[in-house]
Amino acid sequence: DTFNSQDIANVLNAFAKMDHRHPQLFDAVAKAAIHIIDSFNSQDIANTVNAFAKMDHRHPQLFDAVAKVAIPIIDNFNSQDIGNTVNAFAKMDHRHPQLFDAVA
Repeated sequence: DTFNSQDIANVLNAFAKMDHRHPQLFDAVAKAAIHIIDSFNSQDIANTVNAFAKMDHRHPQLFDAVAKVAIPIIDNFNSQDIGNTVNAFAKMDHRHPQLFDAVA
């Protein structure tokens, strides 16, 4: 079986909620997420990057992929999804002006 976007977000958030650091898992899940990033909805996007930010785990390739997918669907994000997403980018100091312009 493979994980879908919600499974990925849920696993990452469980580890983040428990403050259980497992860099290898986060790296592996990031790679898997990048391959299916087009299937992520706004909540999956927000929860995924938020988990990385909570764990202070940097993965620039994932954040770039997230921004690329998020920009065209940014109007589908609710206020919490937008807040969590841009906060995660800010916390990780991952600069993506196009994403922030789309949010503005």
